[in-house]
Amino acid sequence: MAMKKGLAAGLIVVLSASAVACGTAKEAEQPGANGGASGSQGATAKKHTISMIDYRYGALPPADGKGIQMINEKFNVDFKPQYVVRSDYTQKLSAVVASGDIPDIIILEAPDANFYKWAKQGAFLPLDDYMSKYDSFKLIPENVRKSVTVNNKMYAIQKYLTENYDLTPMIRTDWLDKLGLKMPTTYEELKQVAIAFTKNDPDGNGKADTYGMAMAENINPQYAMGTYWDLNAWYHKNEQGQLIPGFISNARKDHVQWLADLYKEGAITKDFALTNWSNVNTKEFYAGKAGIFIGTPRGMNPSWMQGLVDVNPNAKLAPIPAFKAPDGSQGFTSSTGFYGMVMLSAKLKDDPDKVKRILEMIDYGRKFYPLDQRNAKNVDFDWLNGLENQGYKIANGAVQRELEEKGTAPMNYLPDSRMWAPSDDANGYSKEYTVPLLRDVAAQFETMHKGLKHYVNPVNAVFSETRATKDTELSKYLYTEQTKMIFGEKPVSDWDKMVKEWMDKGGSQVVKEVNDALKESGFSSAEWK
Repeated sequence: MAMKKGLAAGLIVVLSASAVACGTAKEAEQPGANGGASGSQGATAKKHTISMIDYRYGALPPADGKGIQMINEKFNVDFKPQYVVRSDYTQKLSAVVASGDIPDIIILEAPDANFYKWAKQGAFLPLDDYMSKYDSFKLIPENVRKSVTVNNKMYAIQKYLTENYDLTPMIRTDWLDKLGLKMPTTYEELKQVAIAFTKNDPDGNGKADTYGMAMAENINPQYAMGTYWDLNAWYHKNEQGQLIPGFISNARKDHVQWLADLYKEGAITKDFALTNWSNVNTKEFYAGKAGIFIGTPRGMNPSWMQGLVDVNPNAKLAPIPAFKAPDGSQGFTSSTGFYGMVMLSAKLKDDPDKVKRILEMIDYGRKFYPLDQRNAKNVDFDWLNGLENQGYKIANGAVQRELEEKGTAPMNYLPDSRMWAPSDDANGYSKEYTVPLLRDVAAQFETMHKGLKHYVNPVNAVFSETRATKDTELSKYLYTEQTKMIFGEKPVSDWDKMVKEWMDKGGSQVVKEVNDALKESGFSSAEWK
């Protein structure tokens, strides 16, 4: 589970650099409808000092950057953000909250144990009354809002992440064509294709230098061809009728046996347990060695794809559609639907004008505009990016921004500068890629996901203290044991023994807490959207 989250985190870094909000000149000059961004505040409006604490994975933007000055002028504020490197952020934020001197704006990556504790203690301002007043807030789906709802009150504004664009398998269709094979529709067909890619010289170079499926440590990708087999999905139930993680389900047991069979045939990366994510990309799949991997419309790496084109100029790719499961379901699992969240200090409850100013700043950075409006002619886009030829330039139709640590653009500082799209496919990610092969396969992924149902993973809407604190340890145990089974070091018949040990290590408490929370929240049955 932790691996998938980490991968999603890596992809969103790319996404956040390209998905930027913009607006119209008229909106920049006048108060927005429905409480939207007001743009420049009038001279008679009160100037507010607004504090914020946030984190960064890379270099920190300067405290006096040009972007700060532009925000101060536009919103009539004295904006004072404090940035902390991500590795130190949890400790630093905990100390700040404990001191009682909580900044006006607090940023978190996800609703962790601290978020739920602080929300229950009254540290954050309830935001329910504001969610219908700002256009970008209205777009947050109800199932996504539940994950930041505590005691029936919503305490955070979530940052955008596509719901249905999680990584799913893709395949070299030029290799299928070379060997006279069809797109697989079942696991047995996929197995035969993977073996053929390993033994039948699909690249036609006369060498035994190809294989079926590229894989890295922690059995990543998992190659789940639908929610039924997804280790992250809480879809299956135990004998007591409780939902359980797919990681310990019988469907996963069958899947691990399938992977073990393929490994014996040499159809999976030989040393996958020792292969990191970067290497399985650059030295295996995108080096033209393997025929099956994963992809998505958003956040794909153009340089990696160009590497594949350089090695195999005639390479073709396509997503593998979800397989029909034994229970009749067919579709992939939705993501959490957000990545990152913005909270406001409860101390703001007596200052509605300041709250309004902060929400205007947040909403301004989240506005969605179609691709054809994301350009230098749009004054809001231009402002958000620090003005053309100052904070960015446009080359070959693509926006090239200055490094964030230069602080040249308001988007480097605003609490949220990731636009919230009205639908996944509205983003048009495929159109932004410059590598033709990447543009083509990304467009195919967009079409596939648009035509599929996606399972709303119920575990995303609830909190389990034990899961929050022990998930990494518990997942590591399962990855290790299941890797041994794939290698043939342990028999898959030891599955029940493995599950029992996982339960004894804390898994049983996780299952109990998750199911109790779901019952309390009114969850009744699986939901597909």
